[in-house]
Amino acid sequence: MNGVNGVHHITAIAGPAQENLDFYAGILGMRLVKKSVNQDDPGTYHLFYADAAGSPGTDLTFFPWPTMRQPRRGHGLTSEVGLEIPHGSLAWWADRLRGYHVATGDPVTRFGDRVLPLTDPHGLELALIESPADRPRAFEPWQGGPVRPDHQIRGLHGARAIERDAGATVNFLTTVLGFQRLGSEGGWTRFGFRTSPGVLDLMERTDLPRGAWGVGAVHHLAWRVDDEAHERAVRQRVADAGGRPTEVIDRFWFRSVYFLEPGGVLFEIATDGPGFGIDEDAAHLGEKLVLPPFLEGQRAEIERALPDLKAPSVV
Repeated sequence: MNGVNGVHHITAIAGPAQENLDFYAGILGMRLVKKSVNQDDPGTYHLFYADAAGSPGTDLTFFPWPTMRQPRRGHGLTSEVGLEIPHGSLAWWADRLRGYHVATGDPVTRFGDRVLPLTDPHGLELALIESPADRPRAFEPWQGGPVRPDHQIRGLHGARAIERDAGATVNFLTTVLGFQRLGSEGGWTRFGFRTSPGVLDLMERTDLPRGAWGVGAVHHLAWRVDDEAHERAVRQRVADAGGRPTEVIDRFWFRSVYFLEPGGVLFEIATDGPGFGIDEDAAHLGEKLVLPPFLEGQRAEIERALPDLKAPSVV
């Protein structure tokens, strides 16, 4: 099947941009690899956190919309983002987070992995998930970050979502996008890929209302494709299955197609390239505001609308 290759990035909605930067680049120690704007709302930042190179599959991004309402938790909405940490590092992370007064839950085991649930400053539910010692993945450590390379977040583990009718979503994942069923426990069923990072855990809940975006909610889940030819093939599969995908949109660092999966979660398929190094030197990613070429003519107006951002002061 010419499906997707795993997770590409996950995008969520944040509150004030400085608080978001302080938490993800400071406390969590992820690298800010791109400081740009929401291309559909250029008065808003789009902040990209990842490994040192911004490798596909390591990228958690945010739209800071601090005046947006709180989300309505319910079906058709992603409920948690999972971040992969090195095997044996969970206790170290628990100590670090406690030192910064970050709200965490008790460590648990899910599908054989040790997990530390936590909540970011704006209400986004996260989980730090220890990777098995023998699980390989593309990851480039950030030597200039506040977290030692042997403890750094290695990338995205995946996400959890609530569905009202999980059957339609399961059929779509497995027959259109190429996901495999990996197991079930505690009311959750896991789908993913045998050789690529990126799982999606689903739970069916008929007692909940339709979820709605807000500060602290996930905006969309993006899945990897090799290139634009692969993307167009997957797009056609989505359309043939009754989806309503957008045309291919040039996001400059990758090409994107968006659509709603049958349960209402917004999905994106995104190409691996050209990548974040196309417009910045690898040693200086994220240090300045970068705009896609079609917005450069509006730079002065955009810069006036955006709040100043300072480097995180935490270590």
